[in-house]
Amino acid sequence: MNVTRLGFAHFRNLRDGEIRPCDTINVIYGSNAQGKTNLLEAVWLFTGGHSFRGAKDGELPVLENGRNAALASLTMTVFTEGREQELQLLFKNGRRESVINGVEKRTGSALVGKFCAVIFSPEHLLLVKEGPARRRAFIDGALCQMKPAFARVLTNYNKALAQRNALLKDILRHPELRDTLDIWDQRLILFGTEVILERIAFCRALAPKASEIYGGIAKEKERVSFSYAPFGGANTREEIAAKFFSALKSAQSTDIRTGFTSAGPHRDDLSIEINGLSARTYGSQGQQRSIVLALKLAEADILFQKTGERPVILLDDVMSELDMSRRDYLLNHLDGRQVFITCCDPETVRLMERGRGFFVENGHVKNTVLETDSVVQ
Repeated sequence: MNVTRLGFAHFRNLRDGEIRPCDTINVIYGSNAQGKTNLLEAVWLFTGGHSFRGAKDGELPVLENGRNAALASLTMTVFTEGREQELQLLFKNGRRESVINGVEKRTGSALVGKFCAVIFSPEHLLLVKEGPARRRAFIDGALCQMKPAFARVLTNYNKALAQRNALLKDILRHPELRDTLDIWDQRLILFGTEVILERIAFCRALAPKASEIYGGIAKEKERVSFSYAPFGGANTREEIAAKFFSALKSAQSTDIRTGFTSAGPHRDDLSIEINGLSARTYGSQGQQRSIVLALKLAEADILFQKTGERPVILLDDVMSELDMSRRDYLLNHLDGRQVFITCCDPETVRLMERGRGFFVENGHVKNTVLETDSVVQ
């Protein structure tokens, strides 16, 4: 899977235009706050997901004077499934629409599964630094790209969870409603069991790949481990459902008192350890960054195995706080993938043997020959 053309109009601060990336390394460079990350965001949005920067769709259309525009348009030509395909995204009135090979779609989510990418940005360091919600979101986001049907199951689970939590709050005022909890418990267990089973399968594939990649990044000087073990390590559908049911019953009185469901996949975590110690507590900045990179590259490998298409790799400010040996490993293990990297100085990727450069200044994007010792267009 390769992007051969990316067009943009009234998107963020980017001046209307297009770029034609190469199928290997594409270095997007320039000073801070010039629009480099906006290019990565434009590519990412074709996955059908939300902005990885947390922006709302209504914030994306911008005129050259900085005022909000009525419409922003992104177009992409991507080589996938053995042929070139034309994709378009339109952002207007706070909503998005998509066009796939000339066929109009009412939502941007129609692109899910059509284009796949893996993104790393500084914000993704919170995947290790913050609590379990970040790590659950990472797992679920990867699963939604691999299996669009998983998104529906997850949505159904979250709706059932919201309904159960609302009922828990009502029971405090109307105790006679307590008997109706069983209805939502059954729905929660039904959808929650499916969510957990998919997460278990994904993490079983992810853990050894991510550990191997991290070992290479760290030159085998450190050992990292990943573990997802809901309900103490339940594995089968029957065992998960039974333990989920038991947990909900045991916590029912507490849940009613707090108005919140305390057991289920919305409480699970992916445990990450370096040499047997918590990476969140004891990992250095460089180690935590390397862990996220390992997880993202492992995610890309699994997507390739599942879909038969290599996802595009998007790396935003990836080189900071990595020592030279870690940079060397990363830059020399991306063969066979299309990669977009942002940095302030293209010299930071001088170890690459080939690639294409795009200089960004005040929203203007210019195709360039990289002035480094070994990176050439």
